[in-house]
Amino acid sequence: MTPPRAARDVQPADLGSYQQAVRRVMTCDLITAGRPRAGVLDNVLRWADEMARDFRELFGYTLIATTHQVRLVRRLDTLDPTQRSVFARKGKPFDRRRLAYLCLVLASFQRSRIEISLADLVRAFTPSANAIDGLGFDPTVGAHKAAVVDVLDWLVDRGALRLSDGSLESWVRDTENGDALYDIDHEVCGVLFRPARPPQHLTSVAGLLTEPPTPDMSRTAAARRARRLLLEHPVVYYADLTPEIAAALREPGLAEDVARFTGLVVERRAEGVMLADTAGVFTDRPFPGRGGAVNRTAGLLLAKIADLLEDPAHTPVLLPVPSLAGDHAALLERVDAGLPRHGVVAELAWAPDPGPARDEGPAAEAPLVELSVLDVMMDELFDEFGAASFSGVWQHDPHGLLSAALAFLADLSLVRPVPGGVLVLPAAYRYRNIRAALPERPQDDRLPLELPGMTDTSVSDEEPRP
Repeated sequence: MTPPRAARDVQPADLGSYQQAVRRVMTCDLITAGRPRAGVLDNVLRWADEMARDFRELFGYTLIATTHQVRLVRRLDTLDPTQRSVFARKGKPFDRRRLAYLCLVLASFQRSRIEISLADLVRAFTPSANAIDGLGFDPTVGAHKAAVVDVLDWLVDRGALRLSDGSLESWVRDTENGDALYDIDHEVCGVLFRPARPPQHLTSVAGLLTEPPTPDMSRTAAARRARRLLLEHPVVYYADLTPEIAAALREPGLAEDVARFTGLVVERRAEGVMLADTAGVFTDRPFPGRGGAVNRTAGLLLAKIADLLEDPAHTPVLLPVPSLAGDHAALLERVDAGLPRHGVVAELAWAPDPGPARDEGPAAEAPLVELSVLDVMMDELFDEFGAASFSGVWQHDPHGLLSAALAFLADLSLVRPVPGGVLVLPAAYRYRNIRAALPERPQDDRLPLELPGMTDTSVSDEEPRP
């Protein structure tokens, strides 16, 4: 038997502690003495050397560990919308204005300054914001001030800034007379902003991604890419991979190394591989059974879809599953369409080499469930459980709840939205035995779900994902 590559120097009695440290690093974008809570940094630093080696050898990631903070620098193979969960306040993701303000605020910090007043900071970044068409900053506009507040709170939460005098609230009330003084931690700022390449050298957002796979890529590079996909996505389907990556993922021991590294459980099927988190502690999208009306409705819909597809009287319509590579290329094109053309250092400009065109072969097929059928399923759920069971937010909007539940299932790679309905992907079938039950007198507005021994999970950026 091939010895494991992951945690190879960790004693069996310490493996649980090591895996817990790995999960902390993977699910928290920055670990400090007080973040996510006291004591975590010391527990993680205990395993810093072993983790740094495993992250580098298995995934090509870089672990930055000092006595004050720990940060994992990932290599991104694709643009992933779930990465935006890192940039959020009170559960609400940053919009484009907040992301732009965050970049401008970080750029305004000078290494020679160890502190800065809020008034000086605003004066420093306002001209840059106003120089960008469609952005701008006006302290008399409430939405602009709210964006600044969210950005500063985000930086304070990560230790990049520390309030030493005054208050942010006084500035919000009166931008002329109110002020606050912040200490700047330049080391944390440098850790937070580490692009793969200098942005001024890029002509495409693809320049921030890892080089695309090629037919002649080494087995080591293919294996690392396969491990990254397995770690970062809810489920990996062979049909979405190049032959080299698919072959690496099928190799014995590769997925098992990731499972030993994280403490998750490997599930293999003919269509692909996934990691399951039976404890539910390594995912930002716990499923099924927790997370509010949308999560629970998604589980109930899967149960109804399974009943439909297993009905002998039903003849499913099979359609090709659109290529993820095609989706990603279209997304890159849309992002690049909004890039500024000025400011690029022409002599150092870098654009990714897309590599030779590849024959993707026949597309995988999946059964279609039409939107009209899903609407009927949703109406049946409202009739069965009562509108009040779906919370005050959704009880008068069943079709809005349906859209939210389908988007949630699509994020988990369980369904694939297409014009006119959704394609049911293979991993969805693992939930066909979901059981729903309501007490006679529900004590809250939740729909309890039971699925013994099955909690789907995988990994994302800040808080874990299924």
